[in-house]
Amino acid sequence: MGELDWLAAVRHAESVGNVAAVLAEGTGASRLDLAPRDPDVPLSDLGREQAAATRGWLAGVPKPDLVLVSPYLRTTDTAKAMTDGLDLPLSFDERLRDRELGILDLLTARGVQELHPTEAERRQRLGKFYYRPPGGESWADVALRIRTLLSDLRRDHSDRRVLLVTHDVVVQIIRYLVEDLDEQRLLDLSRAAAIGNTSVSVWARDGGRLVPQVFNDVAHLRARDTTPTREEGIRAEPV
Repeated sequence: MGELDWLAAVRHAESVGNVAAVLAEGTGASRLDLAPRDPDVPLSDLGREQAAATRGWLAGVPKPDLVLVSPYLRTTDTAKAMTDGLDLPLSFDERLRDRELGILDLLTARGVQELHPTEAERRQRLGKFYYRPPGGESWADVALRIRTLLSDLRRDHSDRRVLLVTHDVVVQIIRYLVEDLDEQRLLDLSRAAAIGNTSVSVWARDGGRLVPQVFNDVAHLRARDTTPTREEGIRAEPV
């Protein structure tokens, strides 16, 4: 099996879910005030600006051979704004979708403690990587689907340039798999910094493997006078 020549992962722009999470955490609420189901959560006004600004980054790098996108609305709209006028057709793959939270969906950390104390204890005991909420996924579950995606890309798009537009946990898992990290290293890195909205992470082939170039970079937003999402807004899930 071959290797990609270049791989980039961009997290979606700020969504109304990110905004709702900031409000809920700030007011001590147990639940996010958010009506749409997770796949239908749209971008915020700032998110639309961030997505448009990220087009400048994409226009300044060699053209990808494939742009693969999570089918969720916030990723789809981010990818459309990023590629506007660049003649880059989009393809969609549900393996790039966000992590499913099951019974913890829409709950804040406080809400999990109040409404599902047994789950909060189980989460604490198992840790972030292996804890699977009822009806949801663990980080390890996400890793299984992303592992198959990367395998397919290496088989079908060897020596090509691939851009993925996806979600925060998926970007962390891509790093875990591409850089051959272990559980502890992944968790240490995820605690150190949240994945920014429209942040860019890039790996390029060096010899026979992909090596990191940049990770979680939002410099393109500041270069175009666009505001990055605040830290508390990009940590939108309770686990």
